[in-house]
Amino acid sequence: MLKDNLVMLRKVNGYSQERIAERIGISRQAYAKWENGETIPDIEKAARLAEVYGVTIDGLMKTVTVDGVGTLPPAPLGKNIWGVVTIGDRGQIVIPKAARDKFEMKAGERLIVASDEIGIALFPIGFFEKKMHELTNLIDE
Repeated sequence: MLKDNLVMLRKVNGYSQERIAERIGISRQAYAKWENGETIPDIEKAARLAEVYGVTIDGLMKTVTVDGVGTLPPAPLGKNIWGVVTIGDRGQIVIPKAARDKFEMKAGERLIVASDEIGIALFPIGFFEKKMHELTNLIDE
């Protein structure tokens, strides 16, 4: 819900209500009413809030709750939280439908599995092959 996201984002970013209110051009009391759920911002103010917090307007309005974790803050602009998956006995996972739809993934499609110290990323093999070809051309020049 909007009010929960506003409180969470403000605290995660270390802002006071007064600081956020100043940044979007309203009174602290008006902002407090949004956090309390007494009123909601108009679309222009919601756009300013999204910009200040680095999220989408859609991210401000929705909440994502994960079992055993709780409510997650909205994902940063350009990032997504698709949900939770469980690793099967043989290491298999099911990619959430919304993510498959967003990236037009089809059954049988091949993916590259990459990682860093934090986690795992999946890339379509065509993207990986294109980048490797570009790198090879760069080296050859």
